[in-house]
This record gives sequence, C-alpha cells and structure tokens, in this order.
Amino acid sequence: MSIYLDNAATTKLDKRVLAKMMPYLEDSYANASSIHFLGQENYTVLEDARAKIAKVLSADIRGLYFSSGATESNNFAIKGVMAANSDKGNKIIVSAIEHSAVIETAKELKQDGYEVEIVSVDSNGQVNLKELEAKIDDKTVMISIMAVNNEIGSIQPVEKIAKLARAKNVLFHCDATQAVPYLDINIAKWDIDLVSLSAHKFYGPKGVGLAYVRPGIKIRPLLSGGEQESHKRAGTYNLPGIVGMAYALELVYKERDKHIKKVSQLQQTLYNKIMKEIPDVYLNGSFKNRVPANLNLRFHGIEGEAILMDLSMKGVCVSTGSACSAQNLSTSHVLHAIGLKDWDLNSNIRFSLGKYNTLAEINKTVTALKETVKRLRKFSSVINN
Repeated sequence: MSIYLDNAATTKLDKRVLAKMMPYLEDSYANASSIHFLGQENYTVLEDARAKIAKVLSADIRGLYFSSGATESNNFAIKGVMAANSDKGNKIIVSAIEHSAVIETAKELKQDGYEVEIVSVDSNGQVNLKELEAKIDDKTVMISIMAVNNEIGSIQPVEKIAKLARAKNVLFHCDATQAVPYLDINIAKWDIDLVSLSAHKFYGPKGVGLAYVRPGIKIRPLLSGGEQESHKRAGTYNLPGIVGMAYALELVYKERDKHIKKVSQLQQTLYNKIMKEIPDVYLNGSFKNRVPANLNLRFHGIEGEAILMDLSMKGVCVSTGSACSAQNLSTSHVLHAIGLKDWDLNSNIRFSLGKYNTLAEINKTVTALKETVKRLRKFSSVINN
C-alpha cells in the first residue's frame, strides 16, 4: 500500500501534461534562442505557451517571465525590485508566515543593510491588515505576502492587500504557489504587481515556474549572461517544462470545479474521521478560511516526526510542514506565529490532498493513523508523567 498525502510538497505529473512535453524532449529539441528555423519554430511554441498562461491568469503577457520555480521567482521579485528602486527607499514588509524562500531572502536583504519589517498574523493565520498599514511608511518599497500558506493552508485577503498597497504607493508581491487552482487567480482583477508560481504544485513538471512583473516596474535581473526574457532572466529556455506548465495550468483551471469538489469531500471526511476516532487532536488554523487541500493537525503528547516516520513505514506519506525544511527539524515559524505554545510546536502533521487521492485511501490512512497514535502515546513522557 502506498498513499501519498503530501501534495503541498509536490504533485504527481499529469500524464496528459507529460504527453504534451514529450515532443520537445525527443524530436523538437532545438534551442528556442537559436536563429535557425528549428530554433525559431520552438520560439513560436514558447511564446504560444506564454500567451496561454497570460489568458488563464488574466495577466499582461509582457509581464510574464519563466523561471526554474517559485523560489527563483520570489528571489527575483524581492531582490530585483529592492535593488532597482533604492531611490524610493530601502524597506520591505513581509508576513510572519511566509515561505522560507521569502523569509530567508528578506533576511539576506537585512544583512545587506535593508530594513525588514514583519507583520503578525492571528491564530487562524490571517495577516493583521491594520498593523500592515501602520508599518508602511515613505521608505517602504514593497510588501510580500503569500496568497495561501503552505503549512496551514490559510488564505490571505489578496485583493484588500493590493488595494492597500496601491493606496500607499508601494509594490505588492504575492507568492501564489499554493493557490492554484483553489483561488481564481486574476492578476488584472487583483490589481497586483508581482506574482510567483511553480508548475509542480499543480500537476506540472518540476524545475519550471513563473514570475509576473507588472510592466513598468523597475527590476534588476537575478541571473545574467543572456538576452532571454527581455534581458530579465538569462539561461536556456526549458521548453518542455514551459509547455508542460502552460498545459497543466489550463487543465487545472478547466477542471477546477470538479477538482475542488473532490478534494473538499476528502478533506471533510479525513477531518471528521480523525476527530471522531482519535482523541486529543486539534486543528491548526481555521477550517473555513483555508484551501480544501490542506489539513494541519496537532496530536497531543506525540512528536510529529515520530508520527510521520511511523506512517511512512505503513506506506502513508505525509509531512510535518514545509517540504523545503524537511531536513531541518527545528520548530515551525508558521505555527509559532499563530500562537502555539512550545510544547505543541513539534506535534503537528500536515495532510495535503490532491486530485489523485481516493476515499479508500482516506479510510486506510485513518486506520493506520489510529494505530500509530495509540502506540506512540504509550511511550509519551508528556502523557505518562
């Protein structure tokens, strides 16, 4: 038995997407930057993919840049904007629950002399908008707040943040990696300046992502050495990945209603069964204001890593938090930010659901989890002392 409930870390590549990619891995392999006819044929394919993405996201096509993934896109947006707009100021504001690709980038900027402000969140993982507004001053260049948190699935009021940013004349970057397809990402409607995405979060290939930068914004390239992407991102185009990302994005929004309905039902079933059949389990964040793919629970008296490893031995794959920090067993900054006490910070499991999961898998997972929790609590010093 193998059950994969770690879709927030990465999703399975849709076979239909792979089929779209294969011609550019096998036969149409020419470099899209080459000026001969094979290269130019592939450049046409590249621009067609860009146009498809722009249509799905309601984005100005001139602002779409291909990257290796959201981590690069986040670094490009934050470092690039701050470096290119030093005449405006040197301050950036980020939320306390941002992905490490944003948090660590902000820390690097602070080491280089930039001013970094952290805005708090409430117990549900919602950004404090009044505090955010109070922190914006005439030195503030940009704010960076994610659309959906990768650990607890909390949804931020992106349009309200964008409206505030526009009123205060600061730029707004949004890491929307976990938002596809759960939020209707409409860049024009959101009136947003910068957006980051990763294809492998929505059944596309790994190693390819997207950075949207509203035309007219000054930004310094992160990678130099070539003329690709209007001199904004050097490097040979990952054409198979770009084709795959465009098609995956089209598919996931075309099938959005069906996808959300299924995942919501699985989440509700998983939550109800766990809460009914396992004692002393608590939800992290709001059940209402979160994407249906996410369920983050804490199990009193047990280390989350112990639960993860025991479930893994039973063939069930889950997570304790962000995949990018899986090798680092330090406590989660997200759970700390929403107010969990020290003794609860290491007792958490993130179940993240996807379109390939089934009700049978949910039932088997709960059965395995019951056995795991019962066994581990026998050895718990918290419970037995």
